Amino acid sequence: MAGDSNITQRIRSAKELRVYGHAYELAMEIFELSKAFPAEERFALTSQIRRSSRSVCMNLREAWAMRRYEAHFVSKLTDCDGENGETDTSVDFAHDCGYISTDTHERLTATNREIGKKLGAMMTSPHKWLISPNR
Repeated sequence: MAGDSNITQRIRSAKELRVYGHAYELAMEIFELSKAFPAEERFALTSQIRRSSRSVCMNLREAWAMRRYEAHFVSKLTDCDGENGETDTSVDFAHDCGYISTDTHERLTATNREIGKKLGAMMTSPHKWLISPNR
């Protein structure tokens, strides 16, 4: 795959990854939306959805730092994917409890699916992202 070996030379930080940008935007939108959740959800759904959505970004940063070791890199990406799944479930609960509209639910779940696809592609082909030992 021509050019793949240069991917880590072009991208200097996890913040430059498209998947990071989408995950960050999703986490920020969830934060804003969750401000309107009922007070009785503060320690349940509100806390959970904020934590899991933010954790995708945080785990991506950790994965990026572990690119010298394929197993560690993939493990952190797997953590990202798990947190992304938790976020998706929380979005379903928010919708079914009447805290977000159907349109908002569809938009958030579409973004969540896209993040999952991008994470899946990274996990399927981690060699594209790894730092070679001779650099």
